[in-house]
Amino acid sequence: YLRHAQEGHKRLRYLLIISRVVGISRYTIKKVGLMKIAVVGSGYVGLVTAVCFAHIGVEVAAVDKDTNKIDALRLGKSPIYEPGLEELLASTLQVGRLSFHNQLGEALEGARVVFICVGTPQGQNGQANMNYVFQVAAEIAECLAQKPRIKDGLIVVTKSTVPVGTASRIQKIIDDHLASKGVSSIFEVASNPEFLKEGDAISDFMNPDRVVVGCQSKDAEHVMHNLYAPLLKNADGAWFSMKPESSELTKYASNAMLATRISFMNEIANLSEKVGADIDDVKRAVGADKRIGKSFLNPGPGFGGSCFPKDVSALLSLGDQVGEDLKVLRATLQTNQYQKKILLRKIARLFSIDPLDPSRPLSGRRITLWGLAFKANTDDVRESVSLDLVRDLVRLGAEVIAHDFIAMENFKRALSEEALSIIYEADPIQATKNADLLVIATEWTNYQKIDLEEVARLMKYKQIIDARNLFSPYELAKSGWMYDSIGRPKGEIPL
Repeated sequence: YLRHAQEGHKRLRYLLIISRVVGISRYTIKKVGLMKIAVVGSGYVGLVTAVCFAHIGVEVAAVDKDTNKIDALRLGKSPIYEPGLEELLASTLQVGRLSFHNQLGEALEGARVVFICVGTPQGQNGQANMNYVFQVAAEIAECLAQKPRIKDGLIVVTKSTVPVGTASRIQKIIDDHLASKGVSSIFEVASNPEFLKEGDAISDFMNPDRVVVGCQSKDAEHVMHNLYAPLLKNADGAWFSMKPESSELTKYASNAMLATRISFMNEIANLSEKVGADIDDVKRAVGADKRIGKSFLNPGPGFGGSCFPKDVSALLSLGDQVGEDLKVLRATLQTNQYQKKILLRKIARLFSIDPLDPSRPLSGRRITLWGLAFKANTDDVRESVSLDLVRDLVRLGAEVIAHDFIAMENFKRALSEEALSIIYEADPIQATKNADLLVIATEWTNYQKIDLEEVARLMKYKQIIDARNLFSPYELAKSGWMYDSIGRPKGEIPL
């Protein structure tokens, strides 16, 4: 309907009809439904941003230089796994609110806001590599030089995680380019960091607990607030407007705080094992304190993924640049590096070997690994604990059989240049055949549904090391398993 309703009043009429169906206010439709935005980058952040805004009625033009990726997206095929994303992608394409482009200039036609959602991988000395962001800024500058904005200016928004001061640098890049061309164009640079969890990104975007925007003018703040209004209303989320520098630091501070909680609880879990405490009891009681809360208290094999390790390192690097030693965050990374070897230490103790022994002391041992992604509900293996664990097990001579529900192909690609001998098994139960040990590294809930008695009939020994505490140590001990988890009593029955 919207594509064929060329006249403004007809277009608005159709939008108002849709608003009654999806429960968005007339005010929001008038202010947001007629807005167009551009999104540069179609990775986790960019694609989720584009699809979700299109879903609530915004016209979205998404841009990526990868032609193959754009072709697939136009067919409704997502290049990443995120629960619900591909279905939402198909529906927004069908109603015509979402388009994909290889050229930035095409996407900027009529756009009021452009979101920069390209990667900022970790570079030298822990700093974020900003090459992609600044390349986009230069391309935006050229587009503005060719078609200056003289009425409704362009709002250039960084949604990628970027160092403090990035908005100012982008402002200078665009200003300098326009000056070199002798062109005047209205634009403003703003910061709007994302707070999306992989595996829950759609829900996080559609139901934000807060939206943070760093703006320099009331006009830009007004536009950004109208854009997010239906989402904030839907989730009763908080709106925070501040300086761009404060907004940029907020993202790093949030991730660093969560990473610190994880490292702290992992240390308490390790202590629990040494003193006979049960981390499950400890975390429930600690989480009941309203000042602390229940989130991010689960112990595990350390944090991974594309955000926490990179962002904590970037914050440390920023501290070094300005002469501020962030001791807590330095300890957070050190603790995490130690924790990522906890599975190797437990395996070494179980088989009474030295993990540094060059004589391949695990030769003849068959070890099954359940879980390759850095967390459940994603195919992302970046900084996954399983990467280093597989390398260590192969180095020690073990035969490794690996399974994951989603991430096996990405895991293969991550290790493709290392020529490691790994067996990948599509069936998690069959993966345990003749295994000396089962190791659980990712918290897929489907693993909890597997009949362990069926697994026991296939395994050589009934031994499990569980880095995600998916099972009860007491129940497994009663069933004759040697079961070792994180921070809990070890269920141990002699074989």
